[in-house]
Amino acid sequence: MSKISKKSINFVKNNSKIFFTETLYTTMRFIKNNNCQNCLLKCDIYFTAKEMGFEDEINPVCVQYKKHEIICKQNETVTQAIIILEGNAKVFIDGINDKKIILNILVESNYIGLLSVFGAPNYSYNIGALNNCTTCNVDIEVIKKMYYNNHNFLLKLNRAFVESVSNILGKLISLNQKQVRGKVADSIIYLSELCQSNKFDLMVSRKELAELSAISEENAVRVLTEFKNDGIIQLNNKEIEILNFQLLKRISIIG
Repeated sequence: MSKISKKSINFVKNNSKIFFTETLYTTMRFIKNNNCQNCLLKCDIYFTAKEMGFEDEINPVCVQYKKHEIICKQNETVTQAIIILEGNAKVFIDGINDKKIILNILVESNYIGLLSVFGAPNYSYNIGALNNCTTCNVDIEVIKKMYYNNHNFLLKLNRAFVESVSNILGKLISLNQKQVRGKVADSIIYLSELCQSNKFDLMVSRKELAELSAISEENAVRVLTEFKNDGIIQLNNKEIEILNFQLLKRISIIG
């Protein structure tokens, strides 16, 4: 495993080597001798490239990030498509007065950077590791080649794009029209759905829960305590159990 300090990965093929440029805010650890054949997560990129007969052109680069490290930064140029192989990451934007808003949480098999396929050359958000993460990075030009030449892959990316826009629109409605309790209820339900359970370990800190709800940390902590006292949830350190999902959902709906 090698270590290198870089800001973004620019894929430049020269004699089967890949060079990396620019300076970084974090130390990334690259996994050697990794390829699509021995990857347990066979994604659409691999299957599409194999179908089109150029899977050897993918040249994936697997990178390990520690908790809180930045995977990609807002306004940087997109040079790669990134797939989350392991761990969780947060998608967030920088607001006024250094305030941040978390748009959504990424889980295994989620993609990063695909907006560039639709003409957006730069990241419009930041991605930060919520825990130890492993990503697979593929040259964005390879993704564009598949997008423009494979109808099924085009449809899959379009569907992912529509779902992403739909989620953001729903987020905007929640942030603009709901009160503090409704916002926190939304966030708890969202995390529960990600974990596919009413009892789950909170993958974000109290501060990050506040950023996910676009409220202050103090308000987030206060509402969690109110929900606990009202018998809606049970708190045990980082573990949350939803005791009354119907009431929590009602709070979410009425805002």
